[in-house]
Amino acid sequence: MGNTMGRRVITIGRQYGSNGHNIAKKLSERLGIHYYDKELIKIAGEMQNISYEELLKVDEKRANPWRYPVEDDAQMGRQFRFEPMNDVLFYTQAEIIRKLADKEDCIIVGRCANDILRGHEGCRSVFIHAPFEKRVSVIMERASIDEREAGALVKKIDKQRRYYYNYFTDQKWEDMDQYDICLDSSTLCEGQILDVLAALYESVL
Repeated sequence: MGNTMGRRVITIGRQYGSNGHNIAKKLSERLGIHYYDKELIKIAGEMQNISYEELLKVDEKRANPWRYPVEDDAQMGRQFRFEPMNDVLFYTQAEIIRKLADKEDCIIVGRCANDILRGHEGCRSVFIHAPFEKRVSVIMERASIDEREAGALVKKIDKQRRYYYNYFTDQKWEDMDQYDICLDSSTLCEGQILDVLAALYESVL
């Protein structure tokens, strides 16, 4: 039975290399609902008439206070010229996330969705994490790179996500109190994680 106060939404925060995106994709297949990840950038770009490629560069990153991402005035509308594109993307995505939560049952990956939807009765927030070494192994395999490169990449992307989340929410990304459930994807098999998350979804009445 659907939630009468809105839709059922699972938000998934994830450390880089913890397989959060994959878990979201499999959960969406299992529940028969849509999941939104990079698609949010595409929708935001259409709303603001900014190219996907430009927005992709700043996705889940806080603004660099010393530099605006677009140097050429002709590349974007006048209204955005003096506003960092990171902010434009964040606030546009936040609007999209709120509309989705009112319109359909769905899964939303990253983008501070747990904070944006705080107080939404049908929302349950999840954080997927794993030990650093495990995540390095995943990225070595996924990107076909050596251990040193993979370790550097995991640290870099985690740092970007942490800064982004902390900057836009005034909360701490890895503070487990931010989420309803935190799961270590290295200690549970994918099927077990999906069982837990499906039960979480079904528990929202």
